[in-house]
Amino acid sequence: MLDNLTQRLAKVVKTMRGEARLTESNTAEMLREVRLALLEADVALPAVRDFIARVKEKALGEQVVGSLTPGQALVGVVHDELASLMGGDLGPEASQLSFATQPPAIILMAGLQGAGKTTTVGKLAKFLQEQKKKKVLTVSADVYRPAAIGQLQTVTAQVGADFFPSSATDKPVDIALAALDYAKKHHHDVLIIDTAGRLGIDEAMMQEISALHSAVKPIETLFVVDAMLGQDAINTARAFSDALPLTGIVLTKLDGDSRGGAALSVRHVTGKPIKFAGVAEKLDGLEPFDPGRMANRILGMGDILALVEEAKKGVDMAAAQDLAHKIKGGGKFDLNDFKAQLSQMKKMGGLSGLMDKLPAQMQQAAAGANMGMAEKQVRRMEGIINAMTLQERAKPDLIKASRKRRIAAGAGVQVQEVNRMLAQFEQMQGMMKKFKGAGMMKMMRGMKGMLPGMR
Repeated sequence: MLDNLTQRLAKVVKTMRGEARLTESNTAEMLREVRLALLEADVALPAVRDFIARVKEKALGEQVVGSLTPGQALVGVVHDELASLMGGDLGPEASQLSFATQPPAIILMAGLQGAGKTTTVGKLAKFLQEQKKKKVLTVSADVYRPAAIGQLQTVTAQVGADFFPSSATDKPVDIALAALDYAKKHHHDVLIIDTAGRLGIDEAMMQEISALHSAVKPIETLFVVDAMLGQDAINTARAFSDALPLTGIVLTKLDGDSRGGAALSVRHVTGKPIKFAGVAEKLDGLEPFDPGRMANRILGMGDILALVEEAKKGVDMAAAQDLAHKIKGGGKFDLNDFKAQLSQMKKMGGLSGLMDKLPAQMQQAAAGANMGMAEKQVRRMEGIINAMTLQERAKPDLIKASRKRRIAAGAGVQVQEVNRMLAQFEQMQGMMKKFKGAGMMKMMRGMKGMLPGMR
């Protein structure tokens, strides 16, 4: 995500080492690199001009504070302006969904065909149910794409929300009003309306969605835009902003593009806050958008808060505490425990998901590693453990040559793979032995400090 921009800004910092202060000359040199990086990332030219002007104004003559180098000082200015460009100047409340209305709160989803609206409706329904404890109803007003209604029904069922059926022969406004009536009668907190998309912007589409908006009066009108559209995202955003009173933006496919300039442009064009970002294909791959934390990622500072949140969601704290008590009491770390640790890591987004949130220096240290291969090895290790008997998992010392051959055959791997997995397990087992007694309790206290809500 925005990898090129991150790399260029890292280069800027390196070139500025040793300078005593930010001058017009060295600032101009740095800003030239920043400008090129933004343009290569497909950020809209008007947004780039405004951004560079603001950074230049704040950076010129800024004294180096303490141990900060001019490069680091400029990064501080760039960070603040990046966050501002993506909506940080609007305050944290701007990126929150509003429910300040008599239920159900109506959320209207608008955007082009292929932007990922329907999947985003499912992701949003899941988020609202799990994070906001809302009872959610979804409905499709897309009567032009035959599979759209069925797709939304499937996605809604997967996240456990309620679905209001519609037909391609119905009118979009009639569908929305019928769904609203149903939501009121069945006490839903939120109604999410998925609207029709097109392959391009046309007047008929805009008139239809404007009529739909007037009929249901949504409290939130979210514009769903594909982060990989580049400059096209700007024209699309402007057209929708002119036709609809948008309240926010949802960026999709932000994980699949190294440029992602739409993230830095759409808010500038519409003046509306980015409220969510799609960061993975899975239905839990929707994150509330935080401009400051996104600026951290762009500048290679990572997103440690996101890592902590992933840990809080993905880690079974009861199981972690049970393991702590087991090790503290002299119990052995066995293959069942090892498999549980692998499962916890997968719940946190796997190795590649974790890497994306680490600071650039740590990412560079692991740059030679093949994340795809590493993920494959984790799945292979799970398969090997699954091929074992319960007794073998509890007592790994029993696994000798004949058992290894049977396990390898059951897992569809070579015996060498079984040996490699057992060697890695023994390394982990050795680490766990060090956590006995006070060491283990110290580790648990550290986890309490990192993970909010753990007592």
